[in-house]
Amino acid sequence: MKLFRKPSSSVSPHFSPFSEDSPHQHLAGKLLTRSEITLKESELTQLRKNSLVQIVASITGRQCQRCGARQSYFLCCFPHSVCQKECCFCRNCIMMGRVTECEPLYLFSPHASFKKHASPCRWKGDLTPGQQAAADRIISSIHKREELLVWAVCGAGKTEMLFPGLTHALKQGMRICLATPRTDVVRELVPRLRSAFPDVEIGALYGNSEDKMGSAQLLLSTTHQLYRYAGAFDVMIIDEIDAFPFHNDNSLKWAAARAAKVEAAKIYLTATPRKKEKRRIKNKQLPAVFIPSRFHGHPLPVPKLKLTPTLRSQLSKASLPKSVLNSISIQQKGRRQLLLFASTISYAEKIARLLSSDYSIDSVHAEDPERADKIESFRKRELEVLVTTTILERGVTFPSVDVFVIDAGHHVFDEAALVQIAGRAGRSPEDPTGEVIFFHIGKTDAMLEAQTAIEKMNRKAKKL
Repeated sequence: MKLFRKPSSSVSPHFSPFSEDSPHQHLAGKLLTRSEITLKESELTQLRKNSLVQIVASITGRQCQRCGARQSYFLCCFPHSVCQKECCFCRNCIMMGRVTECEPLYLFSPHASFKKHASPCRWKGDLTPGQQAAADRIISSIHKREELLVWAVCGAGKTEMLFPGLTHALKQGMRICLATPRTDVVRELVPRLRSAFPDVEIGALYGNSEDKMGSAQLLLSTTHQLYRYAGAFDVMIIDEIDAFPFHNDNSLKWAAARAAKVEAAKIYLTATPRKKEKRRIKNKQLPAVFIPSRFHGHPLPVPKLKLTPTLRSQLSKASLPKSVLNSISIQQKGRRQLLLFASTISYAEKIARLLSSDYSIDSVHAEDPERADKIESFRKRELEVLVTTTILERGVTFPSVDVFVIDAGHHVFDEAALVQIAGRAGRSPEDPTGEVIFFHIGKTDAMLEAQTAIEKMNRKAKKL
């Protein structure tokens, strides 16, 4: 796909970048189907005359130009009512609306002017030395427009580490995207960033979000929403790069790379980098900064492994082993809430029903239309126990919780997931300990590796 280049003397004399007061600035850097564009045909024609929009083929060379998918099983052909012939469409990004071979995409110029903020940040907190070192590296990477991986343990305060870098970028009038694979993480970050940057236009894009424009100078977004951008951002921050579905979906990585400008700064955040990132760091191909300690200085809770041989057979009979029930009973006598992870949606719902007569409890999963309300109820301490699938393994903070994992040996709980799950406990400086228990029918490599990784981080933090 041919992207717009920077304005130069060779550009059409009609060229005029989208300005702050332009009625069409919300289109800057967008890649859209015609049905997603509300402009009249005459307005679109005028933008084309002014070199502010290009028409590009949606599927070329057996590749979708919106999501980058090349696999034959994603590109399906059928008789189309518009072109009256066999026409291909992409199944990989169909959740964003259908892209068909006979209907082009509209690529809007990313050249837009945004406000230069003199003093955008109102956050009054202090960074720890480790956080400050990371913040300084982030500023340098944004200034030099380079790549940087921030490898920080769960609870290190990655969001606050970003504030100085965001401030630097906003002072320069840069456009920023902070993207993450999970909707719940976007919802978690929005109020925190709006509180820290009250005078900055901040947008939030995710499935069914109120914001449909995605035109803000500082945009928080799920990575799927990046399918609709091209060359739009001066700073691209990918939070939780190791999370599902981003880490194993090449089309999301393709879209994230295309959404950033060629010369953009690219900042990656993670507590559990995958082998690919570790290899790039080792080979000095990816600059990185490492923060092994939590912001409050207390160690990460080390998971306890509890053998529960009858766990799966009991679950299949809609019951729980006595050892699990006793552990929950003892835990509930304390002052902490319980975040209880289950391997599947059916198990999560089943466990919630089993415990509903004894505790104030609910279950939540990715397809749950009430999940935001349930998470907020748990945050407000209206629930004693919240049973969840892996959707809450990362990016959400509750001040005082213990964490139990039911059937921790299930394949959905890999090392990264278990480290992240354990990281939900002990996040508050007022209650920095927390208990983490992995109930299992037999130890797995993932459980042992997660336990070892956490202990290793604690040793490194202690040395510092």
